[in-house]
Amino acid sequence: MPAVPDFSKPYRVDNGRKFRLKDFDPADTRQVKSKKEAEKELPRGIERMIQLQDKLYAQDKWALLVILQAMDAAGKDGVIKHVMSGVSPQGCEVHSFKQPSVEELNHDYMWRAVKNLPGRGQIGIFNRSYYEEVLIVRVHKELLERERIPPSLVTKNIWNERFADINAYEHYLSRNGVVIRKFFLNLSKEEQKKRFLKRLEEPNKNWKFSAADIAERERWNDYMTAYEEMVQHTASPHAPWFVVPADKKWYTRLVVAAAINSALEDLNLKYPVLPAAQRKELEAARKALEHEGDHH
Repeated sequence: MPAVPDFSKPYRVDNGRKFRLKDFDPADTRQVKSKKEAEKELPRGIERMIQLQDKLYAQDKWALLVILQAMDAAGKDGVIKHVMSGVSPQGCEVHSFKQPSVEELNHDYMWRAVKNLPGRGQIGIFNRSYYEEVLIVRVHKELLERERIPPSLVTKNIWNERFADINAYEHYLSRNGVVIRKFFLNLSKEEQKKRFLKRLEEPNKNWKFSAADIAERERWNDYMTAYEEMVQHTASPHAPWFVVPADKKWYTRLVVAAAINSALEDLNLKYPVLPAAQRKELEAARKALEHEGDHH
């Protein structure tokens, strides 16, 4: 099978120190000229992912955690639906993190994510994640109060402390065989407006819209600052961020698929080779099956 180009390379951030959001164009499509071209390319990426995921599952050593963060209408659900469409449901789990429940608020903020981490041989997809703790909770300070953290621990350093804790935790996971790839779907404010209007105009998309979306939109600049600082403080070689252009959904999907494939390729996955004794047993079983009818 011909190699699938890695569309994700230009958007990978391994070290956030120099990261500036303004350097990343939400409408970028690089060398892909059209939706038609992208739609030819994506199935090749998906085909490759199916092969790699099958080996990941069989080998049962590594896990892959895919984190998706974005403003509303950036296309997180669409990415999950289109990019993971061929992957065996046995080897893939999706978790959406909505508003925390009473039980979840009674625990530390990582608790609900930790319970849902992928096991060995699995791909886990987090639709939103513990990063909400340095995004929406940062923009809406009242959410921090709901977490009932002892007041003496809520200092002006809390966001830097959270960045440090997240980094340490991701380091820990990567040392235990969990490969982490994080995607910020970078949508422009103009494109979000178009997509919101479409949701309001098309009856079968009305359900996707909520009045809260407009309130959040009014905090756009606060969110962009929060996203920028999130990438600056938590991008690392073992848990890179991909700041993916999200104005063209067909391009977003290509980039995410390429990044996932590239992460899996790096693991040099192989089907397990059985030890000699087990191979002998298989050979005996094969002979028994082949001669099943002989003694009738």
